[in-house]
Amino acid sequence: MQRQTGKLKGNLKLKELCVSRTHSGISISAPPAAIWATWATLRAVSIAAMLAMTLVALAGSGCSRGPSEQGFGGEHEAVPVLAAKVTQKNVAESIHAIGRVEAYSTVDIKAQINGQVMQVNFHEGQDVKKGDLLFTIDPRPFEAVLHQAEANLAKDRAQYKQAAADEKRYAYLVKQGVGSQQQYDQVQANAASLQASLQADEATVQTAKLNLAYTAIRSPIDGRTGNLLVHAGNIVKPDADTAMVVINQLHPVYVNFSIPEQRLAQVREVMTSHKLPVEVSFPGVQQTETGEMSFVDNSVDAKTGTITLKGLFANADGRLWPGEFVNATLIVSERANAILVPSQAVQTGQQGSYVFVVEPGMKVELRKIVVGASLDGETVVTGGLKPGETVVTDGQLRLIPGSKVTVKSGLTDHEVAS
Repeated sequence: MQRQTGKLKGNLKLKELCVSRTHSGISISAPPAAIWATWATLRAVSIAAMLAMTLVALAGSGCSRGPSEQGFGGEHEAVPVLAAKVTQKNVAESIHAIGRVEAYSTVDIKAQINGQVMQVNFHEGQDVKKGDLLFTIDPRPFEAVLHQAEANLAKDRAQYKQAAADEKRYAYLVKQGVGSQQQYDQVQANAASLQASLQADEATVQTAKLNLAYTAIRSPIDGRTGNLLVHAGNIVKPDADTAMVVINQLHPVYVNFSIPEQRLAQVREVMTSHKLPVEVSFPGVQQTETGEMSFVDNSVDAKTGTITLKGLFANADGRLWPGEFVNATLIVSERANAILVPSQAVQTGQQGSYVFVVEPGMKVELRKIVVGASLDGETVVTGGLKPGETVVTDGQLRLIPGSKVTVKSGLTDHEVAS
């Protein structure tokens, strides 16, 4: 019954509307009394709703802290942070790369004659000096060849001596007119032939002596021997496919590394004034070895866009070993009195890089800075900071300009204020 009554009242209100048709469409109007009654009702409801929302907001603000006091560094709560001092020192602009240690010189020891190895005069992995005896090949066949060559030389020398005397004798006879020219020419040709044979015999003796010397294989460089591949009793031949032993020279050594081609022009420019230092270290080890760049390749690798460089290291203590991978640092230039901050203190916003600077009253200031290169966890700042100032290194997300802070560890509040 109530639903039908409400529907009837709605129909009566609709009938009270005045409907008129114009040339542009249909216009609907209502009696002024109905319009003012409806508008008054809606206004009363809106005012009541707004008052209710205002009361709820005021009640909530009285029972809880505002956003500035709930973790964003308001005036009544200090935000815990980590801080560090801005430092000033000389820094080096450098290029970092992965390097590989190479022996200064590598020699494959091979036999130059055929023969049997009689003796090995070193141990695997032994340090040897230039001229040290490494292998001894059976010298007896080569001694016999040398003796034979020396005997032939002695025989031909005696024959040449006789021929030279005959040449002089026949030359005198021809001069006196008692000897024939034909006999003299024959004696002269015989002497010249024996002289040539004598020279050939001397060369044969030199070859035999050289082959005999090859039976004693000596080290051509100072270095360390590797794996021994030929033992006593083996037969060797000249220029075999496999070396008898390999010797690496370890003092000094090279470190081979590559840099991007974009840095080549800068490196070449600096090379014209002085040699560039190179530092190497092992992963996880702070101790470094220092050398100097000694080689730039003559072309850029088209596949990788890098160019190969080499650094020369004295390696006096033998820490660098051929084949090892190391961290190589090429020092291109040095900047004096550079201002440095920990890299984690630098933040990036829409307007560039900035840091939070802790003021003496333990409040922070957002300060824009100009940054340079990053070196070993520190960033060079070329503008915006002074040495001795304090910057926040952790906890920046809870800070706004003017926030009050307290230092959790590292610097104390007294050190920050000073």
